[in-house]
Amino acid sequence: MIELEGLTKRYGEKVAVNNLTFTVRPGIVTGFLGPNGAGKSTTMRMMLGLDRPTAGDVRIDGKHYDQLKDPLTYIGALLDAKAMHGGRSAYHHLLCLAQSNGIPKKRVTEVLDTVGLTPVARKKAKGFSLGMGQRLGIAGALLGDPRILMFDEPVNGLDPEGIHWIRNLMKSLAAQGRTVFVSSHLMSEMALTADHLVVIGQGRLLADTSMADFIAQNSRSYVRVRTPHRERLLDVLRRAGMTVVQTGSGALEVDGGQSERVGELAAQHQLVLHELSPQQASLEEAFMQLTAESVEYHAHSDTPAEPRQAWGDGRRKES
Repeated sequence: MIELEGLTKRYGEKVAVNNLTFTVRPGIVTGFLGPNGAGKSTTMRMMLGLDRPTAGDVRIDGKHYDQLKDPLTYIGALLDAKAMHGGRSAYHHLLCLAQSNGIPKKRVTEVLDTVGLTPVARKKAKGFSLGMGQRLGIAGALLGDPRILMFDEPVNGLDPEGIHWIRNLMKSLAAQGRTVFVSSHLMSEMALTADHLVVIGQGRLLADTSMADFIAQNSRSYVRVRTPHRERLLDVLRRAGMTVVQTGSGALEVDGGQSERVGELAAQHQLVLHELSPQQASLEEAFMQLTAESVEYHAHSDTPAEPRQAWGDGRRKES
């Protein structure tokens, strides 16, 4: 378990991490999200004792990182896949880590096999591709068979097979009761991997909740309906007190409605439906909604937004 309490880091006038308090619990994969410059990397570095907090505290299984004897047996981490001696082979890189942490030599060959690097174990790391370097970094994190694992952008540079492998690996580690903490900008992958989310923006905690609750709380849910009797259905739904949005594609979007209720109303009035589907925002959409005011660097599009018309409570709106 990783526990942060009031964790703060300042660099001169800039506050990189601002009074963070949360707990990373065992048995689940916890995703760590935030825009560029949010303070994620600084937070992870403080967890590992690489940066000293300006204020606050962080503990690994109840201890500060510098109090851990043979730390790789408590927590394994991948923060930078390039943080290795390029002149060493994959095998000797891991052997050096093992010997400095009292880990048996046989464990080196075990983790090399786990990450699929056995065929290149004797090759120098400087010749590795980005994906191979990621696998070697993950091997280093697994080396001490730790109860806590922390990964920063673990799928960076991996091919589809490698992404599938690391996703299943993290889920498997959590299922064993280990603490798994992973930071990534790849929202589609995080949605498939994480059970719980910690989201920060400009160094502050924005959310600490389950994946399902995060999406529900930070997104719009609606029922999409297509019918050849659009005007009649609009009138029926409006009279039922529902807010309906008409899109440029001809579909209707019933805000906050239940598909069963919409379908029943259509059936009662003998209206044919070509589509009736509940819609929930993706993790990416929910994340963008929550962090919109915390983004440091904004890009702008010249493409105008699609016009939308909304009907509700008998009033027409333009948005």
